[in-house]
Amino acid sequence: MRRYSMNFFRVLSCLFVVKKYPVTQVHGRSTLKQGGNKMSEILVASGNLHKIREMQAILAPHGIKLLSPQEAGGIPEVIEDGTSFAENAIKKALETARASGRTVLADDSGLEVEALHGEPGIYSARYAGEGGNDGRNVQKLLLKLQGCDMRRARFVCVIAVATAEGLIGTAEGEIKGQITRSPAGTGGFGYDPVFIPDGFQNTFAELPEECKNQLSHRARALQAALQQGLLM
Repeated sequence: MRRYSMNFFRVLSCLFVVKKYPVTQVHGRSTLKQGGNKMSEILVASGNLHKIREMQAILAPHGIKLLSPQEAGGIPEVIEDGTSFAENAIKKALETARASGRTVLADDSGLEVEALHGEPGIYSARYAGEGGNDGRNVQKLLLKLQGCDMRRARFVCVIAVATAEGLIGTAEGEIKGQITRSPAGTGGFGYDPVFIPDGFQNTFAELPEECKNQLSHRARALQAALQQGLLM
């Protein structure tokens, strides 16, 4: 008789568990018709297409369509000079909403490693420099952790939603785990190939997309935003 590991059942459960949230009436949002139902249309203040696709997959079942900057005719460049994820997310949401006249969703997120006193934190996307990319960022992280047995870390995401009139609110999500000693997996983006969420034996980059979208810090922040009625 074949034996299955606990990790197998955890991954399997991700693929079948669908969380439901109360749907509230849409107020002050641009909407469109799809299949006879109204969908709320929200502009994303991000040029990261990986991030937008991930968020759209999470929000589509809730009747929300995300617009990329390209679909909205472009957005202003916002300097992320805040000292926290929340400050950066709020600034991006407010400035983009005022410039576009639309409801805007912005997020700021990153990885915090205990042994590095919270690095790379708000600098996660540019850890290896302004011209850095995912591969160089991961390489720098693993180099700084070389010889270190303390690998605990967490992903953090803060969502901010705003209109031209002002901030609607914010929501936060996190997931804890550990950093591997070498990358594994081809899915996801960013630090996904070196992050194993608690309770699993695979990195985010090795897990099915549907599973990651149930577990991730961004998914949890979006779920919190839904529960608070920020996106409806």
